[in-house]
Amino acid sequence: MATSNETIIQKAYDLLKYTIPVLEKFPRNQKFTLANRIQDALSELLEELIRAYYAPISIKKEKLQGVNVRLEILRHYFRLCYDIGLYNSLKYKDFAERLDEIGRMTGGWLKSLK
Repeated sequence: MATSNETIIQKAYDLLKYTIPVLEKFPRNQKFTLANRIQDALSELLEELIRAYYAPISIKKEKLQGVNVRLEILRHYFRLCYDIGLYNSLKYKDFAERLDEIGRMTGGWLKSLK
């Protein structure tokens, strides 16, 4: 049975996997700027969660605070894409819900460290 910390890593992986095909549909002028920034940020989110999972207890909190910052950056990028018309409100809602779920799980993980 997977621990909740393994589950959050899977959620980040699933979000990256879900997002890549959406980013590939961006217009050429955004594909190599905004789409790349989002994909890089999602990849870094996944990497940070994996680092936090394997980090000693003494630095887990610091790693997870970095995850929260990355989530906030991603929220802004996804909102920007919606605001400039790169996808519809249903897609935006889906992205927001997935990010919020990862955020709640990160918060729970942080609380468990106290």
